[in-house]
Amino acid sequence: MCTYTTVKDSVDGSAKGPGGAWFHVSDVTVYFDHPVHAMAEHTLNIDFADPSKGPSARVALELTAESARRLVAAVQEALAAVPAELTV
Repeated sequence: MCTYTTVKDSVDGSAKGPGGAWFHVSDVTVYFDHPVHAMAEHTLNIDFADPSKGPSARVALELTAESARRLVAAVQEALAAVPAELTV
């Protein structure tokens, strides 16, 4: 069953795309759906993009639900381990 739940937000960062070139990312889209490539029935899909640069300025992740939960925990642990003034 698909929920079609999609969360979009703005981000400020960089990603390494096709050919190993870095580009700015300004948008993130997160949704739980059927993957394109991952060998799972459903995955949490995360797309980082810079729409102003066209469809090639995109990095996509397809993670199992458990992997996505571990990623969230790892991000929270990494951010908690540094002084607050470095994260502003």
